Amino acid sequence: MADKRIAILGSGAQGSGVGADMIRAGLDVTFIEQWPDHVEAMRRHGIEVRMPEEATVTPVRAIHLCEVATLRERFDLVFLVTKAYDTRWACELIKPVLAPDGLVVGLQNGMSIDDIAAVVGAERTIGAVIEMASNMFEPGVVNRENSPTTAWFAVGAYDVATRGREQEVWEALRHAGTVEISDDIRSSKWMKLVANAGELVPSAILGLPLADAAAVPGVRDFMDRCCREAAAATVASGSRLRPVFGLTEDQVTDADVYAPALLDIVLQRFSSPTTRTTVLQDWMKGRRAEVQEINGAVVRAMRAAGLEAPANQRTVEIALRIEAGELECRPENAELLLATTVDA
Repeated sequence: MADKRIAILGSGAQGSGVGADMIRAGLDVTFIEQWPDHVEAMRRHGIEVRMPEEATVTPVRAIHLCEVATLRERFDLVFLVTKAYDTRWACELIKPVLAPDGLVVGLQNGMSIDDIAAVVGAERTIGAVIEMASNMFEPGVVNRENSPTTAWFAVGAYDVATRGREQEVWEALRHAGTVEISDDIRSSKWMKLVANAGELVPSAILGLPLADAAAVPGVRDFMDRCCREAAAATVASGSRLRPVFGLTEDQVTDADVYAPALLDIVLQRFSSPTTRTTVLQDWMKGRRAEVQEINGAVVRAMRAAGLEAPANQRTVEIALRIEAGELECRPENAELLLATTVDA
Protein backbone atom coordinates (compact mmCIF):
# COMPACT_ATOMS: atom_id res chain seq x y z
CA MET A 1 0.00 0.00 0.00
CA ALA A 2 2.89 2.39 0.71
CA ASP A 3 3.81 2.36 -3.00
CA LYS A 4 0.33 3.40 -4.13
CA ARG A 5 -0.32 7.03 -5.00
CA ILE A 6 -3.48 8.31 -3.34
CA ALA A 7 -5.42 11.52 -3.96
CA ILE A 8 -8.03 13.11 -1.73
CA LEU A 9 -10.12 15.09 -4.21
CA GLY A 10 -12.14 17.45 -2.06
CA SER A 11 -9.99 18.06 1.01
CA GLY A 12 -12.49 19.85 3.19
CA ALA A 13 -13.50 18.82 6.69
CA GLN A 14 -14.13 15.13 5.97
CA GLY A 15 -11.49 14.64 3.29
CA SER A 16 -8.76 16.37 5.26
CA GLY A 17 -9.42 14.30 8.36
CA VAL A 18 -9.39 11.03 6.46
CA GLY A 19 -6.34 12.02 4.43
CA ALA A 20 -4.38 13.08 7.50
CA ASP A 21 -4.94 9.64 9.04
CA MET A 22 -3.56 8.01 5.90
CA ILE A 23 -0.49 10.24 5.83
CA ARG A 24 0.23 9.56 9.48
CA ALA A 25 0.12 5.84 8.62
CA GLY A 26 2.88 6.38 6.06
CA LEU A 27 0.81 6.46 2.86
CA ASP A 28 1.57 8.64 -0.18
CA VAL A 29 -1.32 11.11 -0.24
CA THR A 30 -1.97 14.30 -2.23
CA PHE A 31 -4.72 16.72 -1.19
CA ILE A 32 -6.58 18.43 -4.06
CA GLU A 33 -8.86 21.26 -2.97
CA GLN A 34 -10.92 24.11 -4.45
CA TRP A 35 -10.70 26.55 -1.50
CA PRO A 36 -7.52 28.57 -2.21
CA ASP A 37 -7.01 29.84 1.34
CA HIS A 38 -7.28 26.32 2.70
CA VAL A 39 -4.64 25.02 0.30
CA GLU A 40 -2.25 27.81 1.21
CA ALA A 41 -2.83 27.30 4.94
CA MET A 42 -2.07 23.58 4.61
CA ARG A 43 1.08 24.33 2.65
CA ARG A 44 2.32 26.69 5.34
CA HIS A 45 1.28 24.86 8.49
CA GLY A 46 0.01 21.39 7.57
CA ILE A 47 -3.49 20.24 8.43
CA GLU A 48 -4.61 20.60 12.03
CA VAL A 49 -7.27 18.09 13.07
CA ARG A 50 -8.97 18.76 16.38
CA MET A 51 -10.67 15.70 17.87
CA PRO A 52 -12.31 15.11 21.25
CA GLU A 53 -9.27 13.23 22.55
CA GLU A 54 -6.43 15.17 20.93
CA ALA A 55 -5.32 17.59 18.25
CA THR A 56 -2.80 16.64 15.57
CA VAL A 57 -0.88 18.64 12.99
CA THR A 58 0.19 16.73 9.89
CA PRO A 59 2.37 18.05 7.03
CA VAL A 60 0.60 17.46 3.72
CA ARG A 61 1.10 17.87 0.02
CA ALA A 62 -1.77 20.15 -1.04
CA ILE A 63 -2.50 21.47 -4.52
CA HIS A 64 -5.11 23.73 -6.07
CA LEU A 65 -7.64 22.40 -8.58
CA CYS A 66 -5.96 24.40 -11.33
CA GLU A 67 -2.70 22.55 -10.67
CA VAL A 68 -4.10 19.11 -11.48
CA ALA A 69 -3.33 19.74 -15.16
CA THR A 70 0.37 20.11 -14.29
CA LEU A 71 0.65 16.69 -12.65
CA ARG A 72 2.71 14.00 -14.36
CA GLU A 73 2.17 11.11 -11.94
CA ARG A 74 -0.99 9.01 -12.02
CA PHE A 75 -3.03 8.05 -8.97
CA ASP A 76 -3.86 4.48 -8.01
CA LEU A 77 -6.63 5.47 -5.59
CA VAL A 78 -8.70 8.63 -5.67
CA PHE A 79 -11.02 9.30 -2.75
CA LEU A 80 -13.72 11.62 -4.02
CA VAL A 81 -14.92 13.68 -1.04
CA THR A 82 -16.64 16.52 -2.89
CA LYS A 83 -20.31 17.41 -2.66
CA ALA A 84 -22.39 14.88 -4.56
CA TYR A 85 -23.50 17.53 -7.05
CA ASP A 86 -19.84 18.11 -8.00
CA THR A 87 -19.22 14.46 -8.87
CA ARG A 88 -19.19 14.56 -12.66
CA TRP A 89 -16.88 17.51 -13.17
CA ALA A 90 -14.56 16.30 -10.41
CA CYS A 91 -14.27 12.91 -12.11
CA GLU A 92 -13.56 14.57 -15.45
CA LEU A 93 -10.86 16.64 -13.74
CA ILE A 94 -9.08 13.64 -12.24
CA LYS A 95 -9.60 11.16 -15.09
CA PRO A 96 -6.48 12.18 -17.08
CA VAL A 97 -4.26 11.47 -14.05
CA LEU A 98 -5.99 8.28 -12.93
CA ALA A 99 -3.91 5.15 -13.48
CA PRO A 100 -5.30 2.75 -16.13
CA ASP A 101 -6.17 0.32 -13.33
CA GLY A 102 -6.78 3.05 -10.77
CA LEU A 103 -9.92 3.28 -8.65
CA VAL A 104 -12.18 6.21 -7.79
CA VAL A 105 -13.88 5.80 -4.42
CA GLY A 106 -17.01 7.92 -3.92
CA LEU A 107 -16.74 8.83 -0.25
CA GLN A 108 -19.86 10.99 -0.44
CA ASN A 109 -23.48 11.37 0.56
CA GLY A 110 -26.18 10.52 -1.96
CA MET A 111 -26.15 8.04 -4.81
CA SER A 112 -23.19 9.37 -6.79
CA ILE A 113 -21.78 5.99 -7.88
CA ASP A 114 -23.55 6.01 -11.25
CA ASP A 115 -22.09 9.43 -12.07
CA ILE A 116 -18.60 8.22 -11.17
CA ALA A 117 -18.93 5.12 -13.33
CA ALA A 118 -20.30 7.16 -16.24
CA VAL A 119 -17.09 9.20 -16.33
CA VAL A 120 -14.24 6.87 -15.32
CA GLY A 121 -15.86 3.51 -16.14
CA ALA A 122 -17.52 0.84 -14.04
CA GLU A 123 -14.24 -1.05 -13.89
CA ARG A 124 -12.63 1.82 -11.99
CA THR A 125 -15.51 2.65 -9.62
CA ILE A 126 -15.83 1.72 -5.95
CA GLY A 127 -18.83 2.84 -3.91
CA ALA A 128 -18.48 3.88 -0.29
CA VAL A 129 -20.41 5.01 2.75
CA ILE A 130 -18.98 7.49 5.26
CA GLU A 131 -20.32 8.09 8.75
CA MET A 132 -18.41 10.70 10.70
CA ALA A 133 -19.02 14.30 11.72
CA SER A 134 -16.60 17.13 10.99
CA ASN A 135 -16.70 20.83 10.26
CA MET A 136 -14.33 23.44 8.92
CA PHE A 137 -14.73 27.19 9.18
CA GLU A 138 -11.04 28.15 9.34
CA PRO A 139 -8.53 27.34 6.58
CA GLY A 140 -6.19 24.54 7.60
CA VAL A 141 -8.22 23.50 10.66
CA VAL A 142 -10.64 20.54 10.91
CA ASN A 143 -12.95 20.07 13.86
CA ARG A 144 -13.56 16.33 13.82
CA GLU A 145 -16.13 14.89 16.22
CA ASN A 146 -15.39 11.25 15.37
CA SER A 147 -11.84 10.02 15.81
CA PRO A 148 -10.72 6.87 13.95
CA THR A 149 -11.94 4.82 16.91
CA THR A 150 -15.57 5.83 16.26
CA ALA A 151 -15.70 6.68 12.53
CA TRP A 152 -17.34 4.08 10.25
CA PHE A 153 -17.08 3.33 6.53
CA ALA A 154 -18.30 0.73 4.05
CA VAL A 155 -16.80 0.04 0.62
CA GLY A 156 -18.03 -2.14 -2.19
CA ALA A 157 -17.56 -2.95 -5.86
CA TYR A 158 -19.79 -1.15 -8.33
CA ASP A 159 -19.35 -3.86 -10.95
CA VAL A 160 -18.07 -7.43 -11.23
CA ALA A 161 -14.93 -5.96 -12.79
CA THR A 162 -13.91 -4.51 -9.42
CA ARG A 163 -15.14 -7.38 -7.27
CA GLY A 164 -12.25 -8.34 -5.00
CA ARG A 165 -10.48 -4.99 -5.26
CA GLU A 166 -12.36 -3.57 -2.28
CA GLN A 167 -9.48 -4.83 -0.14
CA GLU A 168 -7.16 -2.26 -1.73
CA VAL A 169 -9.47 0.51 -0.57
CA TRP A 170 -9.85 -1.11 2.85
CA GLU A 171 -6.07 -1.12 3.29
CA ALA A 172 -5.95 2.67 2.93
CA LEU A 173 -9.20 3.67 4.59
CA ARG A 174 -8.80 1.48 7.69
CA HIS A 175 -6.44 4.09 9.15
CA ALA A 176 -9.37 6.55 9.37
CA GLY A 177 -11.93 4.29 11.05
CA THR A 178 -13.71 0.95 11.01
CA VAL A 179 -14.24 -0.24 7.44
CA GLU A 180 -16.65 -2.95 6.31
CA ILE A 181 -16.75 -4.49 2.84
CA SER A 182 -20.28 -4.54 1.45
CA ASP A 183 -21.44 -7.11 -1.09
CA ASP A 184 -24.22 -4.72 -2.15
CA ILE A 185 -22.83 -1.21 -1.94
CA ARG A 186 -25.83 0.38 -3.69
CA SER A 187 -28.14 -0.88 -0.95
CA SER A 188 -25.62 0.18 1.70
CA LYS A 189 -25.56 3.68 0.26
CA TRP A 190 -29.35 3.75 0.27
CA MET A 191 -29.27 2.89 3.98
CA LYS A 192 -27.04 5.90 4.64
CA LEU A 193 -29.42 8.00 2.59
CA VAL A 194 -32.31 6.73 4.74
CA ALA A 195 -30.65 8.26 7.80
CA ASN A 196 -29.53 11.38 5.90
CA ALA A 197 -33.07 12.06 4.67
CA GLY A 198 -34.24 12.51 8.23
CA GLU A 199 -31.29 14.38 9.64
CA LEU A 200 -29.38 16.58 7.22
CA VAL A 201 -31.89 18.94 5.64
CA PRO A 202 -34.77 18.94 8.17
CA SER A 203 -32.48 19.98 11.03
CA ALA A 204 -30.74 22.59 8.85
CA ILE A 205 -34.10 24.13 7.95
CA LEU A 206 -34.49 24.94 11.64
CA GLY A 207 -30.99 26.41 11.84
CA LEU A 208 -30.24 24.20 14.85
CA PRO A 209 -27.69 21.55 15.81
CA LEU A 210 -29.03 18.09 14.98
CA ALA A 211 -29.85 17.10 18.58
CA ASP A 212 -31.66 20.38 19.27
CA ALA A 213 -33.69 20.08 16.08
CA ALA A 214 -34.76 16.53 16.94
CA ALA A 215 -35.94 17.77 20.36
CA VAL A 216 -38.35 20.35 18.91
CA PRO A 217 -41.91 19.04 19.48
CA GLY A 218 -43.11 17.08 16.47
CA VAL A 219 -39.86 17.35 14.52
CA ARG A 220 -38.44 13.92 15.39
CA ASP A 221 -41.67 12.35 14.15
CA PHE A 222 -41.29 14.29 10.92
CA MET A 223 -37.67 13.16 10.59
CA ASP A 224 -38.82 9.56 11.04
CA ARG A 225 -41.37 10.04 8.24
CA CYS A 226 -38.59 11.19 5.94
CA CYS A 227 -36.56 8.11 6.87
CA ARG A 228 -39.49 5.74 6.29
CA GLU A 229 -40.17 7.26 2.89
CA ALA A 230 -36.47 6.85 2.04
CA ALA A 231 -36.65 3.20 3.07
CA ALA A 232 -39.66 2.76 0.80
CA ALA A 233 -37.71 4.45 -2.00
CA THR A 234 -34.84 2.01 -1.41
CA VAL A 235 -37.11 -0.96 -2.08
CA ALA A 236 -38.97 0.78 -4.90
CA SER A 237 -35.68 1.42 -6.70
CA GLY A 238 -34.70 -2.25 -6.55
CA SER A 239 -32.34 -2.15 -3.58
CA ARG A 240 -32.89 -3.74 -0.18
CA LEU A 241 -32.75 -2.96 3.50
CA ARG A 242 -29.42 -4.16 4.84
CA PRO A 243 -27.21 -3.65 7.89
CA VAL A 244 -24.92 -0.63 8.11
CA PHE A 245 -23.13 1.24 10.90
CA GLY A 246 -21.85 -2.06 12.33
CA LEU A 247 -25.27 -3.71 12.65
CA THR A 248 -25.91 -7.35 11.73
CA GLU A 249 -28.50 -9.00 9.48
CA ASP A 250 -30.67 -10.05 12.41
CA GLN A 251 -31.00 -6.39 13.41
CA VAL A 252 -32.60 -5.44 10.09
CA THR A 253 -36.35 -5.30 10.75
CA ASP A 254 -39.22 -3.97 8.67
CA ALA A 255 -38.87 -0.50 7.18
CA ASP A 256 -41.17 1.22 9.68
CA VAL A 257 -38.90 0.15 12.55
CA TYR A 258 -35.50 -0.02 10.86
CA ALA A 259 -35.59 3.40 9.18
CA PRO A 260 -35.95 5.48 12.38
CA ALA A 261 -33.52 3.09 14.11
CA LEU A 262 -30.81 4.17 11.67
CA LEU A 263 -31.48 7.79 12.61
CA ASP A 264 -31.26 6.81 16.28
CA ILE A 265 -27.78 5.40 15.68
CA VAL A 266 -26.63 8.61 14.00
CA LEU A 267 -27.98 10.71 16.86
CA GLN A 268 -26.52 8.51 19.58
CA ARG A 269 -23.25 7.27 18.11
CA PHE A 270 -22.07 9.63 15.39
CA SER A 271 -23.07 13.09 16.58
CA SER A 272 -22.62 15.31 19.61
CA PRO A 273 -24.95 17.87 21.21
CA THR A 274 -23.31 20.57 19.06
CA THR A 275 -23.23 18.74 15.71
CA ARG A 276 -24.38 20.91 12.83
CA THR A 277 -25.14 18.88 9.74
CA THR A 278 -23.21 19.41 6.54
CA VAL A 279 -26.28 21.11 5.04
CA LEU A 280 -26.40 23.71 7.79
CA GLN A 281 -22.65 24.24 7.48
CA ASP A 282 -23.07 24.88 3.75
CA TRP A 283 -25.84 27.38 4.34
CA MET A 284 -23.81 29.15 7.02
CA LYS A 285 -21.11 29.59 4.36
CA GLY A 286 -23.60 30.80 1.76
CA ARG A 287 -23.22 27.63 -0.31
CA ARG A 288 -25.73 25.39 -2.03
CA ALA A 289 -26.30 22.13 -0.15
CA GLU A 290 -27.05 18.54 -1.21
CA VAL A 291 -30.83 18.97 -1.02
CA GLN A 292 -31.62 17.39 -4.38
CA GLU A 293 -29.06 14.63 -3.80
CA ILE A 294 -30.62 13.58 -0.47
CA ASN A 295 -34.33 14.30 -0.05
CA GLY A 296 -34.71 15.01 -3.75
CA ALA A 297 -33.37 11.55 -4.55
CA VAL A 298 -36.09 10.01 -2.39
CA VAL A 299 -38.79 12.02 -4.16
CA ARG A 300 -37.48 11.04 -7.61
CA ALA A 301 -37.19 7.34 -6.76
CA MET A 302 -40.72 7.23 -5.37
CA ARG A 303 -42.11 9.17 -8.32
CA ALA A 304 -40.46 6.73 -10.74
CA ALA A 305 -42.36 3.95 -8.97
CA GLY A 306 -45.64 5.86 -9.16
CA LEU A 307 -45.53 6.70 -5.45
CA GLU A 308 -45.26 9.84 -3.34
CA ALA A 309 -42.89 11.02 -0.63
CA PRO A 310 -44.71 14.02 0.89
CA ALA A 311 -42.39 14.61 3.85
CA ASN A 312 -39.30 14.59 1.64
CA GLN A 313 -41.06 16.68 -0.98
CA ARG A 314 -41.96 19.30 1.63
CA THR A 315 -38.39 19.26 2.91
CA VAL A 316 -37.08 19.96 -0.58
CA GLU A 317 -39.57 22.78 -1.16
CA ILE A 318 -38.68 24.57 2.07
CA ALA A 319 -34.93 24.04 1.59
CA LEU A 320 -35.01 25.48 -1.91
CA ARG A 321 -36.84 28.55 -0.60
CA ILE A 322 -34.02 29.01 1.90
CA GLU A 323 -31.39 28.66 -0.82
CA ALA A 324 -33.29 31.16 -2.97
CA GLY A 325 -33.19 33.70 -0.14
CA GLU A 326 -36.94 33.66 0.43
CA LEU A 327 -36.65 32.15 3.92
CA GLU A 328 -34.08 32.05 6.67
CA CYS A 329 -33.25 28.78 8.42
CA ARG A 330 -34.71 29.21 11.90
CA PRO A 331 -36.62 27.21 14.54
CA GLU A 332 -39.93 28.77 13.52
CA ASN A 333 -39.74 26.80 10.27
CA ALA A 334 -40.87 23.75 12.24
CA GLU A 335 -44.42 24.90 11.57
CA LEU A 336 -43.79 24.66 7.84
CA LEU A 337 -42.29 21.19 8.13
CA LEU A 338 -45.02 19.82 10.34
CA ALA A 339 -47.77 21.05 8.01
CA THR A 340 -46.97 18.00 5.85
CA THR A 341 -48.06 15.57 8.55
CA VAL A 342 -51.74 16.53 8.53
CA ASP A 343 -52.81 13.72 6.20
CA ALA A 344 -50.13 11.23 7.23
